[in-house]
Amino acid sequence: MQSTAHRNLVISLVSIPFVILIGTIGYMFIENWSFFDSLYMTIISISTTGYNEVHQLSTAGRIFSMFIILTGVLAIAYVGGRTIQYFIENQVLRRRMMNIKIGKKSDHYIIGGYGRMGKFICDTFYSNKESFVVIENNEKRIDQLIEKNYLFIRGDATNDEVLLKAGIEKAKGFIAVTGTDAENVFATLSARELNKDMLVVTRAIEEGSEAKLKKAGADRVVKPYELGGSRMVQLLLRPGVTEFIDVVARKRGREFDLEEVTIGSNSSLAGLTLKESPLRKDLNIIIVAVNRGTEFIFNPQSDTVISDGDILIAIGEQANLQKLEKLAT
Repeated sequence: MQSTAHRNLVISLVSIPFVILIGTIGYMFIENWSFFDSLYMTIISISTTGYNEVHQLSTAGRIFSMFIILTGVLAIAYVGGRTIQYFIENQVLRRRMMNIKIGKKSDHYIIGGYGRMGKFICDTFYSNKESFVVIENNEKRIDQLIEKNYLFIRGDATNDEVLLKAGIEKAKGFIAVTGTDAENVFATLSARELNKDMLVVTRAIEEGSEAKLKKAGADRVVKPYELGGSRMVQLLLRPGVTEFIDVVARKRGREFDLEEVTIGSNSSLAGLTLKESPLRKDLNIIIVAVNRGTEFIFNPQSDTVISDGDILIAIGEQANLQKLEKLAT
């Protein structure tokens, strides 16, 4: 259903051609002018340009001209007002709909900052069909978020009220990638105070910031320069291994993937050994590791028992990994 503002805008846009039509017909009938002369006189009248009259006007023609000028000016003003109303209402409606969508979010991720790293994170989440909300206050970046059709909150990621609007209390994780370490510390501290159970990952820019970020509540601290340097070294020393990790972790057009799956209490896999389970023989899934909180089992043996709460780190085809997730729950 079209909004009232949209309907009014359409009506206002029709009013100007209608005034032009009435004016043209009026001059043709009253002054017996040609169609072109009548149209020209109508246009210069409603636009109030002040050009000379095409021909000498009669008294009736002057009265009609006054009517056309007043009507035309009012029509143009009406169009301007309705256009402004339409765009304002459209923006308000879009923001209201976005707030409704964000209010319904749960088990989502919140990204504080939409810079270069924030953009990469959002694009990756989107390609993986993960639910997320961005917090940003830079107008140019907000325009980019609107173009991408990403859900966002306009504001400061260090502000408690903004974090609450983004659904921090129901979020699965928070990522702080603002412009400075100081902002990341405050954002991390605020997010952790509002949700003590979620995973918090933040970026450290300067040396010595890692300890402060962890004290503020970050579970993981990423140092881009160290990661970038390490990756460049690995590309030189172990290019094959690096390529394999890229293929698996970044899903570069391949059907297999690296995934972690949590075993639920009602899972049919709970209590079975890896050998007894259908993971290898039926789904062709390789279990790389088993995370049991304090215990991390790398390359588990075939007699390793799958227990409730285990997090399986698995490699396999995407379709089979989806079957594993169903078995795990």
